[in-house]
Amino acid sequence: MSETDERVLFLGPTRRDAATGAALITGAGLRCRACASLDELCREVPNGVGAVIVPEEAAIGNGADMLRAAIRDQPPWSNLPVLVLTAAGPTPAARVKALIELGDVTLLKRPLEATEFLNAVRAALRDRRRQYQVREYVAGQARLAEELRDADRRKDEFLAMLAHELRNPLAPIRNGLAILQMADGDRAAVRKTYGMMSRQVDHLGRLVDDLLDVSRITRGKVELRKEAVDLNAVLARAAEAVRPTIEARRHRLIVTQPGRPVTVSADPTRLAQVVGNLLTNAAKYSDEGGRIDLILEEDGEAIVRVRDTGLGIPADMLPRVFDLFTQVGRTLDRADGGLGIGLTLVKSLVELHGGTVSAASGGPGKGSEFTVRLPKLVRARGGDAAERPAAAGVTPRRILIVDDNLDAGDSLATLLEMTGHRVEVARNGPQGLEVAARLRPEVAVLDLGLPGMNGYELAGRIRAEPFGKDVTLIALTGYGQEEDRRRTREAGFDHHLTKPADLDALAAVLRNGVH
Repeated sequence: MSETDERVLFLGPTRRDAATGAALITGAGLRCRACASLDELCREVPNGVGAVIVPEEAAIGNGADMLRAAIRDQPPWSNLPVLVLTAAGPTPAARVKALIELGDVTLLKRPLEATEFLNAVRAALRDRRRQYQVREYVAGQARLAEELRDADRRKDEFLAMLAHELRNPLAPIRNGLAILQMADGDRAAVRKTYGMMSRQVDHLGRLVDDLLDVSRITRGKVELRKEAVDLNAVLARAAEAVRPTIEARRHRLIVTQPGRPVTVSADPTRLAQVVGNLLTNAAKYSDEGGRIDLILEEDGEAIVRVRDTGLGIPADMLPRVFDLFTQVGRTLDRADGGLGIGLTLVKSLVELHGGTVSAASGGPGKGSEFTVRLPKLVRARGGDAAERPAAAGVTPRRILIVDDNLDAGDSLATLLEMTGHRVEVARNGPQGLEVAARLRPEVAVLDLGLPGMNGYELAGRIRAEPFGKDVTLIALTGYGQEEDRRRTREAGFDHHLTKPADLDALAAVLRNGVH
């Protein structure tokens, strides 16, 4: 409520009465405005009023029509309390009838006791507050009705767009079936048609996957498979997946990265889906030959920005751009805009990771920028940060990991560091040998399929070094048959673990199997 909603507008029989009555009302802690004329009182009514006090002669005299109009023009929920100060002595029945027709009228006989007067004013204001509750309820219902109408409209638009999006791939699939029926051994035509149909089936699959994702998220059924993830790798994966769409529209994709790992605890598949959806939107809603920037930054948190030079977003749409089934600027020339659920998925998945996503735009034709912020996973690494205290019962080890899979190596390093070990990671065999000479590891976890020098050769080279005879060598490989285990033993490995590494088994080796 505003300050004027509970004020009393008071027109006294005389100026002295007005001053005395207003002082009495304000002295009781209530708001009051003393009006010099009925005309002033009626002008103030639309600005907010809790109750009106007028003398009998004003309510039935020449200005009565003006007062009736002011009361009549109130909103439907309003039944404005009117306190009428009547003259001493009996009030004629006809006059009472005329006064009562004003609405919620209380007749107060002059002269009044102060207590009686204030009780009547307070009762009128209590009545008005109940009316304000009705006003809020009516306004709430109106908002709800508008939201339901908007949701219903967006649902209808979604169903129409779903039909459109499903018909798009179904048409070439049906054409392809006809071509295959008529190909009559034309292998070139069959291969071309097969490729086309495969692409369209993949497109249908992605539509269904998005719909299922929305359903799972709205029902709280999405489970994240979190691990330590370098966002550099996520960006590369997403950019590669969307590259055909970007190239088909002849856009330029500019990727800016900090040149160092930016690690978060996340489901890498879902984060790649987030970035991929943002890139796809940027590509679809930009005219051919546009520019798309994919930027990874750090500022106390991990920040991913997707910026384009495309269609832009009107200011009134920015607060709603992540709402389900919402689309901006759908026209016939952009009929492949999708189902309007991509940004909803983005927002939901980012929030499931404890992050936020926002949209910004200078307006139509001025491009858009989407910013994803995620909490970083702080990692201590080697000598450039303080080492973690070891977990209870864990003997800290110096560990070398050599793996050309960025995510696999970094995530395993993070897990080991979190239990108090000092870990360094190399990406290939020669680099692994160089790090080993500097680190003098107690344990080396080696992938076997390494570039430059495979894991078997690297194990032999480490063993040949003066420090190498005491290093516990662990083979980490996707092959786990007995023949594979025999070969790693012959190459000098102490232990053989299959991918993905059993963390309990690795912990047992570090606890009991180190030289």
